[in-house]
Amino acid sequence: MECKEYKIEFTLNGKPVSIATNPLRRLIDVLRDDFGCLGVKEGCSEGECGACSILMNGRVVTPCLIPVGAANGQDIMTIEGIKETEKGSIIVQAFADGGAVQCGFCIPGMVIAAYYLLSRNPNPTEDEIRLGISGNICRCTGYDLIVESIKLAAKRGGEIWKR
Repeated sequence: MECKEYKIEFTLNGKPVSIATNPLRRLIDVLRDDFGCLGVKEGCSEGECGACSILMNGRVVTPCLIPVGAANGQDIMTIEGIKETEKGSIIVQAFADGGAVQCGFCIPGMVIAAYYLLSRNPNPTEDEIRLGISGNICRCTGYDLIVESIKLAAKRGGEIWKR
């Protein structure tokens, strides 16, 4: 039985988009294949590693587990959109300056998690940072450099995080 295509509309990185597709397609596939959001990495395909993390309506989600139909009417931000924001650019630069980038596979998801954390808690403790990134797996860099880079981003952002 062939599944019908439906028009699905959402906001992607601040711009309205629409696609006619099977609503059961995975959101990660639509973001990567149809909208070119290649920073959304597919790691485990089970929602365990965090490499594909995005923000949907301001909350961190893993689009490898979400059918695109669930994105209808939602506000989605990927790493491509986050890095263009003032807050996101601070995090990206802190990761680069702090040596938290090795292979780069997990970094987009880590940046999303850091953005979410710092937007809600501008001055987190190390334990709060570790908890904030706990849904993300890093295979190369290790967590210490990532934690230090998030501390650096918090320091550099200062009052910006309170906006």
